[in-house]
Amino acid sequence: MNIEQAFDPSILVFAALAVFVLWKLHSVLGVRSERDASAPPRNRFSPSKGGLFGPRPAAPAPAALDAERWTGLAEQGSKAWAGLDAIAATDPSFTRERFIEGARKAYEMIVSAFAKGDRDTLRRLLSSEVYDNFAREIASREANGESVETSVVAIDDTRVEDASSERGVNNVTLRFAVKLLTTRRDREGKLIGGEEHPVSIVDLWTFARAPASRDPNWRLVATESLH
Repeated sequence: MNIEQAFDPSILVFAALAVFVLWKLHSVLGVRSERDASAPPRNRFSPSKGGLFGPRPAAPAPAALDAERWTGLAEQGSKAWAGLDAIAATDPSFTRERFIEGARKAYEMIVSAFAKGDRDTLRRLLSSEVYDNFAREIASREANGESVETSVVAIDDTRVEDASSERGVNNVTLRFAVKLLTTRRDREGKLIGGEEHPVSIVDLWTFARAPASRDPNWRLVATESLH
């Protein structure tokens, strides 16, 4: 469902427009959805064996025995920490390094694809419900002849907000603290909104994957923008 897309006298004019642009972006990124990820995704991100989240190891990694392996991602003894333990127990491919690296890449790709109206990339990385919300906003933007350019200037922090392994589906909710730079143009290419400087935002994105799936990638199944 929100990120570096942070997004002279003209600053006074675009200040109000910048708020509008961010609101439009997060009206889509801030959508919650419920999707059973137990079924294998219809589309894979990459035909290769790896994908964003890397290849699957044949056996549990030694890091799975490290009692401190989630330090810095979640609070020890918390529900999120226990959820990460449960996920690692069901999925030998799950390690903090591979998952966080893949999630950060996915965040940047999804934000960029949404701005560009790249539906093919979004279909591969989103659940059907989240995709439908993104696609509706893209269609509205296109109908108005508007275009958006968004870049992730920086992902300042990535932490696990929640994690669980239930009914054959693993879910991880990540808190992304990011800086985004965004501009919006009309059909003539005239600038109608944007930020002079990157804007800091915080998003909660939930990724899901069935351990039995042959696809190593996690799908984005819910988003929430905190501001």
